[in-house]
Amino acid sequence: MQYKIMNINYMNKQSFLYVFGALFMCQLTLAQITVDEKDNLLNKQNPISQIDSVKTNKIDRVKVDGVAGVVGDYLVLESDIQKLFQDAKSQGYESEVSYCDLAESLLENKLLAHHAVQDSLPYNQARVDAYTDQQIGALVERVGSMDKLVEFYKYDSESELKEELKRINKEKLLSEEMQGEIVDAVEITPEETRQYFEAIPVDERPVLGDEVEIAQIVIYPESGAEEQQAVIDKLNEFRTDVLENGASFATKAILYSEDLGSRRKGGKITLKRDDPYVKEFKEAAFSLREGEVSRPFKTEFGYHILTVEKIRGQQVDVRHILLYPEVTKEAITKAKEKIKDVREKIISGDVSFANAAREASDEKETRESGGQLINGATGDTRFELSKIDPSIYDQVVNLKEGEVSKILTDSKPRTNEVFFKIITVNNRIDEHVADFTEDYTKIRELALKKKQAEAISKWVDEKLQSTYVKINGEYRDCEFAQKWIKK
Repeated sequence: MQYKIMNINYMNKQSFLYVFGALFMCQLTLAQITVDEKDNLLNKQNPISQIDSVKTNKIDRVKVDGVAGVVGDYLVLESDIQKLFQDAKSQGYESEVSYCDLAESLLENKLLAHHAVQDSLPYNQARVDAYTDQQIGALVERVGSMDKLVEFYKYDSESELKEELKRINKEKLLSEEMQGEIVDAVEITPEETRQYFEAIPVDERPVLGDEVEIAQIVIYPESGAEEQQAVIDKLNEFRTDVLENGASFATKAILYSEDLGSRRKGGKITLKRDDPYVKEFKEAAFSLREGEVSRPFKTEFGYHILTVEKIRGQQVDVRHILLYPEVTKEAITKAKEKIKDVREKIISGDVSFANAAREASDEKETRESGGQLINGATGDTRFELSKIDPSIYDQVVNLKEGEVSKILTDSKPRTNEVFFKIITVNNRIDEHVADFTEDYTKIRELALKKKQAEAISKWVDEKLQSTYVKINGEYRDCEFAQKWIKK
């Protein structure tokens, strides 16, 4: 279960741009451009202007886009600023920021990426490749086919589109690496948190929305021994065909693997020892020699076979095939009956929700805490109600404290396997002005973000002294927080 990051109704402009600018770097922006002062099309009638793409011949493509600025080896396009403003508008922030604010946010991101290269910060090309494949997969699903996607973005081929996306994602990753290098050492003390809070005028202190503390009990249908053995036998057939008959492991992965993320790449995954893969998968990946094929092994996702394609120090390229055992209708019915029985015993008072979760829940992450969910963004147990996962909002919003929801049907994101759960609200916290003692975790989060933003601002100020920067057109009239225009 994943929940969206909690938003607090107070954040100074600098912190807002720091966070929002980083989010924008995740957006899909595709552009090939020619740079010239006259490309800047900024004017009062059309604050962000753009010329459509044109083809000069079958080989060359020129996409002309107003250039708001140049930072080192990177460009800030007027169309990027426009996209960022539209994102701000869609989230209700258009009254809080101007085009100049957003331009400065993008200039900062380019400066971060530029110096990440200058400082030779490491970046994971495999991560770039994987993220690009995920993007393309999601976009293809949205538009219907790869051909439509290529046509939509006016590229000549899938490879051209993919290479441009990789370039953009590499820049994003470099910016993140440099940003992390700056803020990782930034810490906030309780005294600094107190000083931050007390410096906020009383009538401007954060207003925290309605919050809830939630617990859940999850029951998964179990596949039977017969279904599990059928999957193991199938994987052993694949393994034998590869080892004895020279069959292509990659082809089998494309045809049969149920891991949608790696299937279209022939099951290929590049990983390091500290990457967040499950223990069993990493053990198989780092215990084999090149060319070996593992026997079938089980993880929480299903059953796998794996082959090592290339070993490079602490990094390996592997291919794997994932199969899920069939879950029968009888198993699904049995799981639903089980959670129904648990719910009835809780409602009748025979057992508390927390004790029932410890005894019966199949969700190991929450079982020992009595089903209590933890907000991954803050580390505490509170979730802002307006930001809670939409899939359970309707079930939670009207629940009273201690009340148990109806039986809910959900599915695993990777496998689409059906499971059942019940939810209870352990505590409700009404909308209120932040209190230092009661809301310390959230206040500390805001104070830390402010301090991190100040650290980045100081870094930007220092790097501007030695970095080539050029601001074009009417953006030269912007009142930037940093000295982007050298006089």
